[in-house]
Amino acid sequence: MMSHTTPPRADIQRASPPMGAGLGLKPEYYRDVLDVPGNDLWVEVHPENYMTDGGPRLAWLTAIRDRRLLSLHGVGLSLAGDEAVDAAHLARWKTLVDRFEPELISEHVAWSVKDGIYYADLLPTPATKLAADYLCANIDRMQSALGRKILIENPSLYIDLKGDMSEPEFLTDICKRTGCGLLLDVNNVFVTANNIGRDAKGYIDAIPANLIGEVHLAGHRPDPILGQALLIDSHDEAINEDVWALYDYLIARVGPKPTLIERDSNLPPFKELLAETKRAQAKLTQSEGMELANG
Repeated sequence: MMSHTTPPRADIQRASPPMGAGLGLKPEYYRDVLDVPGNDLWVEVHPENYMTDGGPRLAWLTAIRDRRLLSLHGVGLSLAGDEAVDAAHLARWKTLVDRFEPELISEHVAWSVKDGIYYADLLPTPATKLAADYLCANIDRMQSALGRKILIENPSLYIDLKGDMSEPEFLTDICKRTGCGLLLDVNNVFVTANNIGRDAKGYIDAIPANLIGEVHLAGHRPDPILGQALLIDSHDEAINEDVWALYDYLIARVGPKPTLIERDSNLPPFKELLAETKRAQAKLTQSEGMELANG
């Protein structure tokens, strides 16, 4: 059970400003995140790293959650698979949601399980009516099990999967059918547009603003053989300036949205990651000011 010697989470939430810019929480940054002044910085974790009955990771996350708002971003449910999501995995999700009361919950539009075999990757699905049916069924299962609305994240693509509809149409249809929202990964939009010849700004224009509940920003790198012709969604580099420009385009269109800085490997000093977070926050603050000025 969690300690009640710290301020109740409800009080923290009431006292906190709306979610602005946050960062992906890694064990290397636990102490740094606790030491950042104030409580406006929020964090996101992969729940699969905390599906345990005890230990230091849960203790750290408990301490951080007592200071900061939290998002859970899943990587293992295989929502886009043609099989029902694993009930035991959902039960572990439910335990974490009940314990940590996250502000946001999200998963990927991807599959990773087939016939009981787990593939350690987020595999894409074509934008077809059949794939939408699979996704809607599993999103319904997840939302029903958790008693919460979730967000689904658009993928990065390396080949054109030739669906029945455009990806924005596909995602919009799923959100409307299930009541879920969208986690729009701007880097994924940019990478996919580069790799298969899409219009990145046109993609953003096609997404209804009210569906977007969170935004991700991350780094990518060129393929070692094909170079810029094939960008890899690597999450191991600083955010590219072209991705920052696409983010500017997004928030100018849809307004400020909770924005997460992702970095999963080749981790930099914390001050570098925090600087990217502050850069995103400055853009969000400017966007909010423009909205207020325009009434």
